[in-house]
Amino acid sequence: MGASLSNLHEGINGTAMMKPGLGDIPESCVACVFTYLTPPEICNLARLNRSFRGASSSDSVWEKKLPSNYQDLLDLLPPERCQNLSKKDIFALLCRPIPFDDGNKEVWLDRVTGKVCMAISAKGMAITGIDDRRYWNWVSTEESRFHVVAYLLQIWWFEVDGVVRFPLPADVYTLSFRLHLGRYSKRLGRRVPDFEHTHGWDIRPVRFELSTADGQLASCECYLDDTEQDYENDKHKRGCWMEYKVGEFIVSDSKPATEVKFSLKQIDCTHSKGGLCVDSVFIIPTDLKECKKRGIL
Repeated sequence: MGASLSNLHEGINGTAMMKPGLGDIPESCVACVFTYLTPPEICNLARLNRSFRGASSSDSVWEKKLPSNYQDLLDLLPPERCQNLSKKDIFALLCRPIPFDDGNKEVWLDRVTGKVCMAISAKGMAITGIDDRRYWNWVSTEESRFHVVAYLLQIWWFEVDGVVRFPLPADVYTLSFRLHLGRYSKRLGRRVPDFEHTHGWDIRPVRFELSTADGQLASCECYLDDTEQDYENDKHKRGCWMEYKVGEFIVSDSKPATEVKFSLKQIDCTHSKGGLCVDSVFIIPTDLKECKKRGIL
């Protein structure tokens, strides 16, 4: 009632008249403005009144929030889950992780930008010696989106390779490995790291590489356990999940599908290395990754 009274003003003959309010804006105009806002902003404004709520469900609004090849993502889902959905419902559906390749890979839309993101589990990679329990174990954990990581006990030839082929929309993407030095467990509700097997990562750097089918290449080297430098930079790698950027690649069109090969190696057999958790590889649009790193999104 207070909101209604605030819109009243006195006319020429002393009669009460209503001032124009947000509820008087045509729904089509509101929908036009919504195309420039992010999905969370649209959902928040939908609570204001009936006109805003109607505009927030418009297919013309959500069509612009979806990537150009969103149908490729829908094709990964059972057909019955995609029937009779509005564009808003499709956006909400695609913001949830969609597994493919026997559940070893996931793709989803970022809920703020609508950009396509991807993750590849360690189970979706080729890991030297993974079937030999003397070298590797699979460890269940809540700290991985795939609920399992590969834990290296000890090995001399360390090599992890992977490949993914997917119709990514046009953008610049960053590929990174998610690794953890040491093992961890929970005791009395507390996270307790264990570095019993962690060794060898400070002797030689590991090499990260990526390549695409159209000839793009990127590589870098990094010491995974450079304790002295970590303390100087106040950046401690042990006992923490770390993302190691391999490089960037450019996709100019979603067709044909982009094929990306990636690897992580330390094949100097003069020393052994161990005590490393390999979780996953992420492929994220570069500008989205930078914005999240700076806390903008």
